[in-house]
Amino acid sequence: MDSAISVTNISASQVSYFILMGFPGIHSWQHWLSLPLALLYFLALGANLLILITIQQEPTLQEPMYHLLGILAVVDMGLATTIMPKILAIFWFDGKVISLPECFAQMYAIHCLFGMESGIFLCMAMDRYIAICHPLRYPSIVTETFVIKSAGLMVLRNGLLVIPVPVLAAQRHYCSNNKINHCLCSNLGVISLACDDNTMNKFYQLILGWIIIGIDVTLVFSSYGLILRSVLRLNSVEAMAKALSTCSSHLILILFFYTSIIVLSVSHLIEKSIPLVPVLFNVLHNIIPPALNPMVYALRTHELRLGFQRLLGMGDNMSTK
Repeated sequence: MDSAISVTNISASQVSYFILMGFPGIHSWQHWLSLPLALLYFLALGANLLILITIQQEPTLQEPMYHLLGILAVVDMGLATTIMPKILAIFWFDGKVISLPECFAQMYAIHCLFGMESGIFLCMAMDRYIAICHPLRYPSIVTETFVIKSAGLMVLRNGLLVIPVPVLAAQRHYCSNNKINHCLCSNLGVISLACDDNTMNKFYQLILGWIIIGIDVTLVFSSYGLILRSVLRLNSVEAMAKALSTCSSHLILILFFYTSIIVLSVSHLIEKSIPLVPVLFNVLHNIIPPALNPMVYALRTHELRLGFQRLLGMGDNMSTK
């Protein structure tokens, strides 16, 4: 009898919306952070859109490697757009309220696109591995079909594996506190408000991280280990330098992406003493890579730089420098 009454009370007091409080500890002046965050967001949108247009318009960039870069640009824009409009609404218009369906949808999109970014990095690592270690077979293996199948597999993998995250979160009972000390609907931040047991949610979050990030990291660095071994066997210093140059931009982004994951994970260990740190890192992890990726490729990829120059009408003389 008591159990039935308890369940009835929980259901009756189930909250219908969450309130995103923003950055914990700095609510009074957090709106000033909207300026650099907005700048990063618009930079991410503009730079990635420029990459997409350049790849589409430039005949010399109609290769699988650049098509994978185009897919990464789409994922980056999606990842940034999933969180930034709501964050800017919180800072500029005090739009802190978010409905439960909207919150769970954002949670799904963040996890799915985050896994997609990791998956595309894996596809690009495989592309570089085949190009350097099996150059004669590269044209027959890495084709448009390879790109389509790889992207489709990443969408299917992440789309299906992430479904339980918002589903499990939606099954929890939120019966008292509905204030989330965050700028976005992170899984751990939301389920911490649940009145019932959230052990399964945390367990699946851990399993999901090992399945997606763990497998991707292992395969990515295995590919680069094989690439390094193959490069060291080259007799020509010039050929060695050229091989390493083709991987440099990709390797920089991979190291930054996975290092930031480690930093984000470690930051959660100090959440109780300094709650601002993991929240800030979580937001930056979703906005800095989308802004950084196109800049690194633009600086490190000669063909892409030439494409930018031609697209922006900077003249043939400058493009040959």
